[in-house]
Order: sequence, then C-alpha cells, then structure tokens
Amino acid sequence: MSDEEEKDLMTLLNEIMDEVFKEKMDDHFDGKKPEIFYENIEDYTSKTGKRFRMNKGQKERNLSRDEAFRELFPEKSND
Repeated sequence: MSDEEEKDLMTLLNEIMDEVFKEKMDDHFDGKKPEIFYENIEDYTSKTGKRFRMNKGQKERNLSRDEAFRELFPEKSND
C-alpha cells in the first residue's frame, strides 16, 4: 500500500469513527447537549483537570480554539 493510499484509508477510518461517536453521544444525550457551563478554556481546565483539545473536524474548519470550545460548551444564556 502506498503512502497516499494509507493516508486515504486513515482519513476514511477517522471519518467513520467520528460519525460513530457523534451518533453514540447524540443517543446518549437524547439529542440534547449536556448543560455544563464553563466561563472559558481556563475555567474548563481548572474544573476538569483536562486540557481542552479541538477535534479533527474543528481543525479542518479552521476554527480558533475559542470558537471550537464555544461550539461544544456554549455560553450560559441569561434566560
């Protein structure tokens, strides 16, 4: 298998896995996003002990880290 074929295969596998996990998470939350609110990436890190990491799709869309973070954890509305 050439390097190009291997890259294409890995890309395809990554896309499949991303879709499978997305569907699994959607099923888990019944289509609703969890209501977890973090002020910013630093707040997320301090509360979870984890570093925020962008996913492959967010990187491919050239989102900033803040945009990617807000996509997953929207700001709390004042409703």
